[in-house]
Formats: sequence, C-alpha cells, structure tokens
Amino acid sequence: ANREAGLRLDEELGAFAELDSGERAIVPNNRETSALIQRITTDDEELRMPPPESGKSLTAKEIKTLSNWVDQGAAWSKHWAFQPPVRSLIPKANYDALESLSAWKPLGPIDHFIHASLRRAGLVPEEVADKETLIRRVTLDLTGLPPTIQDVDNFLNDKSPNAYERVVDRLLESARYGEHMGRIWLDAARFADTHGLHLDNERSIWPYRDWVIEAFNNNMPFDQFTIEQLAGDLLPTPSLSQRVATGFNRCNVTTSE
Repeated sequence: ANREAGLRLDEELGAFAELDSGERAIVPNNRETSALIQRITTDDEELRMPPPESGKSLTAKEIKTLSNWVDQGAAWSKHWAFQPPVRSLIPKANYDALESLSAWKPLGPIDHFIHASLRRAGLVPEEVADKETLIRRVTLDLTGLPPTIQDVDNFLNDKSPNAYERVVDRLLESARYGEHMGRIWLDAARFADTHGLHLDNERSIWPYRDWVIEAFNNNMPFDQFTIEQLAGDLLPTPSLSQRVATGFNRCNVTTSE
C-alpha cells in the first residue's frame, strides 16, 4: 500500500517525524498538537481516522489509552518479536525500602525483577503470604482445583525448609496438572467434541485431547509438542501417537459434509 502524507507508525522515526503538512503525528506530552490524536477524536467524518466506512473505528477506551500515552511522554518500544534476545542483568533489590518487611527476601532472579518493577512504580512488596494462601494459590495455578483439606493439613504440618517445593513437585506429577494445562491449550486450539456447524454432530477427536493431556503430564519439550501437532504424520516412520497429534489440524469448525 502507498503511504500518504509521509506518515508511518510502525517505526519510531516515522511516528515522530514532521509530516508533509508540517504537523507531527505524535508530539510527546501534548495531545492537543498531536495530529494522531486530533484525527482519531475529530467529529469531522472527512478527517476522522480510521475512516468511519472502514469498520475499524477505535473504541473510547482505545482512544483514551492513546491520548494518555501521548500525554505521558509517548515512550516508544520496539515489538519484542523483532528484537534479538539479550540476557538481562539482574537488578539489585533496595533493601532499605524493605525494612518493614523483615520476612521478605528475594529467593531468586525473578524476585529481583519484580521488586525493581515495584520500585519504579513507587510500590513495595506485599507481606509474605501465609501457608494456607500459598498452597491454595499454587494448587489452583497448576491443577485448576482447590487443595483438599488433607493437602492443606499436610502442608501446614510440614516444617521442613523445602515443604513448598515438595507441594509443587507433587502437583506437577499429578494427572490433574496435564488436564488443567491441556484444557487451556485445547481452548486455544479450538478443540470440541462436535463439528460446530449445522447439526453440530459429534466427531471422534478425543484421542487428540488425550494426547495433549499426556504430552503435558510427560513434560514433552515444546518444540516436539509443536512439530508433532503440525506435521507428526510427515515425520520419518511416524508412530501412532505422532499421527494422533495431528488432530490439531482438524480442530477447526467444519461442515461434516
């Protein structure tokens, strides 16, 4: 497509450059002089962008988000997918700000990154969660189900330093883990036991569902998980399991004709 008015919004230089009209699409900290904001908020249908007839008009929430972004300085960041991966330096925790949280301490690199983000926002970590909260949280996260009373009692009575790690290991080894994670994947893959159109007849695609659950429970590497679903039948001497995995390609809505 040909660009008009010299405007390009997919690159930083183009987004902030002077347009053919002498205006600038984005003027940091000033929505009133930003042509972009003027065009998405004007009542003049001849000037409104996107054009009303395009069917792509922005919602009030989207307009507010863009306007606030401009007023806050229009900080520009490149799309993560087009940036080379770089190992970030682990930020140091500001322990002076944590004096009131004597029980809190970073347990690993992730905690340092979280604390750095909180510090930038002028916040401090919450108090350390009690054991009842921890086991409920991790059990729901990994199985989609609340812990049983016996599970909670066992965790509360386990005074060892690695009690929490043992709970995590137990949950990851549970069949419920694969069922929960598999449900999330199957939703994304548009899995259903019926065709989805016309009479919505049943279809025998449950072996693919079971394959997904078993893949999670067996801790299958994600590259293998992806390859077998996309082209398992094209692998050298494919196994029955690998052929079943390609049921992924039949999860779309069909007419069954």
